[in-house]
Amino acid sequence: MKTIAKLTTAFATASLLLASTALAAKDDITIGVRLEPPHLDPTAGAAAAIDEIVYANIFEGLTRIDQTGSVKPALAESWTISEDGKTYTFTLRKGVKFHDGSDFDASDVVYSLDRARGEKSVNAQKALFEPIESVTAKNANTVEVKLKRPTGNMLFNLGWGDAIMVDPASADANKTNPVGTGPFKFSKWTKGDSIAISRNDAYWGDPAKLKNATFKIVGDATAAIASLMAEDVDAFPQFTAPEMLPQLQSDPRFKVVIGTTEGETILSTNNEAEHFKDVRVRKAMAHAINRQSIIDGAMFGQGTLIGSHFAPHHPAYKDLSGVYNFDLDKAKALMTEAGLENGFKARLHLPPTDYAQRSGLIIASDLKKIDIELEIISVDWGQWLKQVFKGKDFDLTIVSHTEPMDIGIYARDDYYFNYKDANFKALIKELNATSDETKRNELMQKAQEKLNADAVNGYLFQLAKTGVWNAKIKGLWANSPVQANDLTDVEWMD
Repeated sequence: MKTIAKLTTAFATASLLLASTALAAKDDITIGVRLEPPHLDPTAGAAAAIDEIVYANIFEGLTRIDQTGSVKPALAESWTISEDGKTYTFTLRKGVKFHDGSDFDASDVVYSLDRARGEKSVNAQKALFEPIESVTAKNANTVEVKLKRPTGNMLFNLGWGDAIMVDPASADANKTNPVGTGPFKFSKWTKGDSIAISRNDAYWGDPAKLKNATFKIVGDATAAIASLMAEDVDAFPQFTAPEMLPQLQSDPRFKVVIGTTEGETILSTNNEAEHFKDVRVRKAMAHAINRQSIIDGAMFGQGTLIGSHFAPHHPAYKDLSGVYNFDLDKAKALMTEAGLENGFKARLHLPPTDYAQRSGLIIASDLKKIDIELEIISVDWGQWLKQVFKGKDFDLTIVSHTEPMDIGIYARDDYYFNYKDANFKALIKELNATSDETKRNELMQKAQEKLNADAVNGYLFQLAKTGVWNAKIKGLWANSPVQANDLTDVEWMD
């Protein structure tokens, strides 16, 4: 009997140890993402898919944006701003190292910011750094940034993925072998399949709770739902099959979280293309498109109507969504006024995202009712960036602009919308020089009104953040104030 009791006790102890080990071993995660990034250097590309993997995980900036949209210290532990608002003095954290073991200090800040704003810069958000007059290392842990003029959003701008800090020795290789200072290190990129990162045990801050994370590229909605159900993927921070959300909400294995994004989803318009130069044509399209039917039909009810390039959750938001109500008679009258009562043909380039593909079909059907016949051209993300975003060889396209507070892009002559308006530029110039929050909000509302009045683009809806993940996971962001899947605080619960 004693022998049996001992064996029973031993078996129970072994079982407990095995169970404990199994629980302790759950320190990895597989994150599903829709698009494979063109590369992994956020300072050299506009694709949101880059930042969604590397921001706050591999790379860090002087400041960082948290999930509430607030500016927090990152590689700069503190800063002071001169009374005239033109000199920022940053105190850097000590003992920070890049993933290859090299030290991070003030010289890296000088290099990173000068590189981002330099003549040869390929930074997609180079304009963010234009207000900088000089960057000076006062000592190894102190950097002075002088501005040409006060810039109210400078600390926020320095928290973008485009403003991350890089090491001169490894910067040129960051597209394929990213080396940052973040809580995770790059491990492996299996093209067409996944990107793996691992915990940086030499991290300057609190270590990540996860040991390994894999970003799995899941190209379509059918594969996404299948991978969730099979538990091959643990989480989709942005689930691409909104029609499946009710089913997933009823499954106790999953948590469905509906949040907000900075993603203004627009019918981007080449304002210098034939016919689209005429504001009457752009307004006709705005009246001809049933935007609510796009939200209902393409997004299965997930999305918020917008009337300009501005996020509804921002305190400066002005609701202009009803200005261009769905009205085919108005649309046809505007086309006649423009001398185009017989319509015309145009191209609609669609990137591979589900929202673009689905919305494009509805928009093509709507515009056909006012005799605008669209040729739908589906392109992959690399082609879209090359032909549409950089080459400006397009008429119309559909894309979500997920950069935070990016209304200023309309003031850039070289931006792909080809919108060049002196009055709008003056508004943005005044906004950039204003620090008072009340005045800034007034100027941002005027900017929204101007874009709406000029019908620069077709403002469709604000993209919802439809997250789905294993119910035992905590720490993933509910909202997306920046393009990020920040895994810093993610962990598995018992």
